[in-house]
Amino acid sequence: MENSGKFTDFYKIDALLGKGAFGAVRVAEHVSTKEPRAVKCLSKANIRHVAAFKREIQVMKSMDHPNIIKLRESFEDSRQIWLVMELCEGGELFEHIIDLGHLNEKDVATLMKQMLYAIMYMHTSSVCHRDLKPENFLLSNNGPIATNTIKMIDFGLAKRFEVGDLMHTKAGTAFYVAPEVMSPAGYCEACDLWSCGVIMFTMLVGYPPFAGSTDKEVLRKVKAGKYSFKQEDWKEISEDAKNLVRGLLELSPVTRLTAEQAMQDRWIKDCAPNAGAVKLSDVFVQNLESFSSQNKLKKAALQIIAGQLRESELKELNETFKSLDTNSDGFITAEELNAGLQQANLETHHVEAIARGIDADGSGTIDYTEFLAAAMDKKLYSHRDVCWSAFIVFDQDGDGLISLEELKKILDSEEVGDILDGRCAEKILRDADSDGDGFIDFEEFLHMMQMDSGSETPGTPLRERWSGAQFPNKE
Repeated sequence: MENSGKFTDFYKIDALLGKGAFGAVRVAEHVSTKEPRAVKCLSKANIRHVAAFKREIQVMKSMDHPNIIKLRESFEDSRQIWLVMELCEGGELFEHIIDLGHLNEKDVATLMKQMLYAIMYMHTSSVCHRDLKPENFLLSNNGPIATNTIKMIDFGLAKRFEVGDLMHTKAGTAFYVAPEVMSPAGYCEACDLWSCGVIMFTMLVGYPPFAGSTDKEVLRKVKAGKYSFKQEDWKEISEDAKNLVRGLLELSPVTRLTAEQAMQDRWIKDCAPNAGAVKLSDVFVQNLESFSSQNKLKKAALQIIAGQLRESELKELNETFKSLDTNSDGFITAEELNAGLQQANLETHHVEAIARGIDADGSGTIDYTEFLAAAMDKKLYSHRDVCWSAFIVFDQDGDGLISLEELKKILDSEEVGDILDGRCAEKILRDADSDGDGFIDFEEFLHMMQMDSGSETPGTPLRERWSGAQFPNKE
C-alpha cells in the first residue's frame, strides 16, 4: 500500500545492502514494530527513471506469490520514492554460485522448481520480467539451499503483456538475454524461459553458456544460440538435466518450453523435493470456515498480518498452498481446495461458500495472501505485537486511534481487495468501538482480533491473557 506519511517517521535506515539500476537498497527498521525490512530508494532527480520506477511499484503491488518478493508499502515525497520490502537474509543467489563454484543437481532442481513456479504465476498474470538472472533472486535465509526459499526481485524492466502481442524494447542483461529480444520482429514472454535456462546452466557448472570479454561478443554468441556441454564439466551431470537445459535454450521461442511444461519435466519431478500428499487437519478446515464468517475489518487485518509474517512462520502454510495448487499457476480454485480436502479425508459441505469468503478481491480464485490469512492458526495472529503491526497500518496518522476515514481508506484499497460503501465501514466501526467514542483504539482492536467468530467475548480475557504486559504506547 502507499503510505501518505513521511518515510523517516516510520523507518530508521541502517546498513547498505546493494545498488541497483534505479537506486540503493538498504536495511531499515520499523520504528514501532522493530521489524527489519529492505528499502529501495530512488531520488526523483534521476527523472529519466521515475516512470519506470512507478511501473515497478504497480507490478510489485500486483504480485502475490511465495517465490516473489513482497512489497510491504511505498512512500513518496517531492524528492524521493521508497519501496519497503521483506528482508531476505540469505543474499543473492549469484553470490552463492560464486562462493561454491557450482551447485549439485538436487540443489539446482530445488531452485529451478521455485523459479519456474514464480515464472508460471507471473506469466499467468500477464507479466513478463525481462531481466531474470542470479542477481535477481534472493535466498530467504542463510540455511542450506535444500530447505531454503528463493524470492524473485527487481521488476524495473517488467512489462504487462497481452497474449499474442509482441514486445520490442531491448531489455535484459547480456549473458541472460534471449536472442529474439535483439530482433526487430519483437518477442514474447518466452524470453524469461531462455533466461531461466541460462541460469540453470550456470548453476550446474559455474559459468554461462554464452561467454565473452565484451557484451558485444556475448550477444553475438547469444544470437547464434550455440553452446556445448563440455565433457570435463558435464560428465557427472545427468542427461535429464541436459535435456531440460536444451528445452529452455531452444532458439525458437515457439518451440521453447513454457514454464508449465518445464514444471512437468521429468528431471524437476525426480530431483526436486515433492510436497507429496496434502497434509490437512480438522483445524485447517475450522480456520477456513472461521475466516469466512469474520467481519470485514478482521479479514482485512488478517490479510495485513499474513503479508507481514516471517518466512519461518510461513513454511508449513507455504507447503500446503503449493500442495493444493495442483496446476502450479499460483492460485487455488474451489475445485482444487475441494480435491485437497477429499485427498486428506476431510469433509465440508460448504467448499464453494468458503472459497468465496476467502476470495477477498472477487477474482474467482484464492491468492497466496488470501490463503495465508484464512488458513493461519489463531496463535499466529492473536499476539499483541502481531496485532499492533496490523493496527498501525490502519492508524495512518499515528494518533493511536482508527477513525472512520482511516478505516474507509484501507478497506477501499487494493491492499485488502474489498471495496466497501460508507455505511458498511460505519457498521464495522460501531461493532468494534465498544466505548462508543467513534474511534477504534488498540485495546478494542485487539479484543476484536482475539474474539472467535460469532462470539461476543474473546476466548481468553485480555487482561488475563496479557497479565503484566503493557499495550503499545499510543502517544
